[in-house]
Amino acid sequence: MTGLRLAFAGTPAVALPALDAIAASAHEIVAVVTRPDAPAGRGRRLVRSPAAAWADARGIEVLTPRRPAEPQFQARLATLAPDCVPVVAYGALVPPAALAIPRLGWLNLHFSLLPAWRGAAPVQYAVLHGDEVTGASVFALEAGLDTGPVYGTLTDAIGPADTAGDLLERLAGSGAGLLVAVLDALADGTARAVPQPADGVSHAPKVTVEDARVRWAEPAFAVDRRIRACTPAPGAWASFREDRVKLGPVAVVPDGPRLRPGDLVAEKSRVLVGTGTAPVALGEVRAAGKRAMPAVEWARGSRIKLGEHLS
Repeated sequence: MTGLRLAFAGTPAVALPALDAIAASAHEIVAVVTRPDAPAGRGRRLVRSPAAAWADARGIEVLTPRRPAEPQFQARLATLAPDCVPVVAYGALVPPAALAIPRLGWLNLHFSLLPAWRGAAPVQYAVLHGDEVTGASVFALEAGLDTGPVYGTLTDAIGPADTAGDLLERLAGSGAGLLVAVLDALADGTARAVPQPADGVSHAPKVTVEDARVRWAEPAFAVDRRIRACTPAPGAWASFREDRVKLGPVAVVPDGPRLRPGDLVAEKSRVLVGTGTAPVALGEVRAAGKRAMPAVEWARGSRIKLGEHLS
């Protein structure tokens, strides 16, 4: 098998396992396409994306167009003449003119079993909706949102304590192997893409900060899912004494006392919050400007009084 000449498109840390796997394969990465440097931290200084930093460390060319529609970017990509552009969490829509440049197209690693959970946050929505099984798909990128034919898939069971972060880390690792396998098949001419079925389509738009606000009137299982789906990002939260507190995963307490939604009870070894059904025991709590700490420690420092609540 002759290796392919690749330009890799990706931005966050979740793209790094795929970069490592491709770098260890027979294929050659001639450039990394990523989002422009962005302000971060208290000083708001410009920071390279994880994918850009990975490329910098290896002396690989980095392309940072604000939009892939930019003529200068497309001209440079055409000059590089990649056979294919594998994509992992790039974060920008690719126009048809750019899609047409590599002879084998753009190949996207998506963290769901398509056509389920098309969009920006497939892992978060799988956890939020209580899916028991999810996976990853490698498909041909086209103008539609995650609609292209699929070259390969893998599955992964979602555990009852899995956060979106846990699941994404596993899928990034296993998906990297799947992506390389599809690239190998493209290189030797054995790859076959199958159109996505018309049934079973669902959408997973970006999870907003408001989506991450806990709804205490929901059943306990839904509260648990929402918090796990928003861990680590954007971070589940609630209001306490008019300030926002971020919440880590909770434990449902089926035999706990009946509490009104949002009502707080600080016990010696746990802190309970009422939901629409059974209470939940808080895990870690992070008040504004403070470090994350166990709920019991937070409650002790806050001196929670009878009748106080989260909203």
